[in-house]
Amino acid sequence: MSTILFPSPIYGPVKSRRLGISLGINLMPAQGKICTFDCIYCECGYNADGHTTAKRPTRDEVKQDLEQQLKGMTDTGQLPDVITFAGNGEPTAHPHFAAIIHDTIALRNQYCPKAKIAVLSNATQLDRPDVVEALKAVDDNILKLDTVNLDFIRLVDQPMQSSYHPNKIAEQMKQFAGHLIIQTIFFQGEHNGQHIDNTTPLYVVPWIETLKAIQPESVMIYTIDRETPEKRLQKASTMQLDHIAQQVEAAGFKCSVSY
Repeated sequence: MSTILFPSPIYGPVKSRRLGISLGINLMPAQGKICTFDCIYCECGYNADGHTTAKRPTRDEVKQDLEQQLKGMTDTGQLPDVITFAGNGEPTAHPHFAAIIHDTIALRNQYCPKAKIAVLSNATQLDRPDVVEALKAVDDNILKLDTVNLDFIRLVDQPMQSSYHPNKIAEQMKQFAGHLIIQTIFFQGEHNGQHIDNTTPLYVVPWIETLKAIQPESVMIYTIDRETPEKRLQKASTMQLDHIAQQVEAAGFKCSVSY
């Protein structure tokens, strides 16, 4: 399976490993990828491979397409469990992200009030007050924290911002007062001649200590599911993920696992 790009602005519904029947919202161009990370495991590929001059969908385009999709799903009686912001890059980087969240909440309340609204974010925009307030308003504020080891982040997640530091992100996460879900991927492999394995105590122990400081409502851990741009990566084993989940739960947090 090759790396994939999602339609824009609406795609699905799809069956999510973690969220159920998900109607996706992609705030990036359908023809390419725009992200504040350049993760070596991203199913959408590297930023350079998805470079595009196409523009992001506008607020009005997202609103119109979402309403049309929800009307159709209402007519068939197949409503989503969740409306999920994900797609070809970091959704909160859209300049009108907060306004789009406002529109989405209104449409959800009108057409499928039982559905949740989820945002899958790498947490790089938490210095923007409008983004923080929008994330506080959604049901599932799912923020990425793959480790608190800066060298690992630079090797694996490859943030575009030179000022990125996981300790700073962890501090910013505290402003949600527990209204967030931490999402972390675990895997092994090699990249640029360096061995990768964040399932070991070297990474897991300080990560759990950071969870204690952030106090999220729950934690999602998962591993590679699709082809990655770096070909020398392997899934974490069921045993490894279960062991990490046990440690998370022992620290007092609910933990879901996607193998």
